[in-house]
Amino acid sequence: MNYLIWLALLTSDHLIAGGLWESPDSIERNQREILGLLTSDCPPGYELSQQNTCKFFHQYQTYPSILDRGIGGTRTGLPSFRDGFSPALIDLGRHLFFDPILSPNQTISCSSCHDPDHGFADPGAHSIGISRQPLDRNAPSLWNLGFLNRFNWDGSAVTLETQILGPLYNPQEMGNTKENLVHRLNTSEAYRFLFAKVYEKDPDRFEISEKHIITALTAFQSTLISLNSRYDRYVHGHHESLSTEEIRGLNVFRSFVARCSECHTPPLFTNQQMAVIGAPERKGLTFDHGAELVFGSKRLKGGFKVPTLRNITKTAPYMHSGGFQDLSEVLAFYNEGRAAKEGRGLYLHWHITSPDLAKSELADLKSFLNALEDESFKPKRPNITISKLILNNERRGVTKQ
Repeated sequence: MNYLIWLALLTSDHLIAGGLWESPDSIERNQREILGLLTSDCPPGYELSQQNTCKFFHQYQTYPSILDRGIGGTRTGLPSFRDGFSPALIDLGRHLFFDPILSPNQTISCSSCHDPDHGFADPGAHSIGISRQPLDRNAPSLWNLGFLNRFNWDGSAVTLETQILGPLYNPQEMGNTKENLVHRLNTSEAYRFLFAKVYEKDPDRFEISEKHIITALTAFQSTLISLNSRYDRYVHGHHESLSTEEIRGLNVFRSFVARCSECHTPPLFTNQQMAVIGAPERKGLTFDHGAELVFGSKRLKGGFKVPTLRNITKTAPYMHSGGFQDLSEVLAFYNEGRAAKEGRGLYLHWHITSPDLAKSELADLKSFLNALEDESFKPKRPNITISKLILNNERRGVTKQ
């Protein structure tokens, strides 16, 4: 069907018996309306370049980054970052992220497991896949993905693009196939029109590819930035941003006794390495070998990627198994030496000891973790699901985001 006719139907107030008719002015108006679903503005924290790409700017760029790893003291530069996507492509990825069209039965979307209201993590101990069965692990947070060099709990993906492919095609997760994914998106006239406009192609001749889909999702997910917490303002010189209790907690966090910062290294609050800490599985679950199966190393048996602590107060339950319901349980696990006791012969990370912090120190530490909260750049959920925009005589308009 010609896209001009389809777009006219979206807001047509009348159907002429025996045929369809819309004036050229009405068709042009409807084109502007559907294109208006995508913003021409960059996300917060980005600036639009002359090449119509969004470039991210942040205060940590004023500091050096040793070996481009983004680890060190409080004022350390961040590693290289993914940006340079157009505003429309980023926003198209946002719509895709929340759209269940990515699953074959259209029941789950990316946001089903990565809920923005729960730190882009899953509030359930184990995420639920397309068959409505619990998955092996808890879905991790997506904040600051654009800075990372490995993804997934076991480090099995080395690019954001390959990370996205994993859940899309895993039969237990979204359960799709490349062929079905591409076919489904191409049968959505709304998506074909918008993708064509983003890539400046003729909608009647354009076909969406897997690469188009993955690039749009990558563009959006790379904009999930959290770098403006009260902690960040503190290290940039606004010392009044943290309370006395939180500053004490920061000192515990960085201390040689607690050693939290040696793995959860600022400013990303992860050193992006695999660590074996002996975290227990949930009752009734078999042992998860984790990174051992990815890297082929027995020393990584039961090892998992060190997660970021950004917005940690939003992402319960914790650990790959979702075994701890709150931060107090996590702190007790480390402080009481339970990791070593429950390690079962694993090659535990050498920082896993029993620091025996006082109750007051644990309280200060927990208070500090609250200071890592920042959702000021959290994107909005779309008000409309693009895949629902179908040729329907009962529809009389497009709800603009």
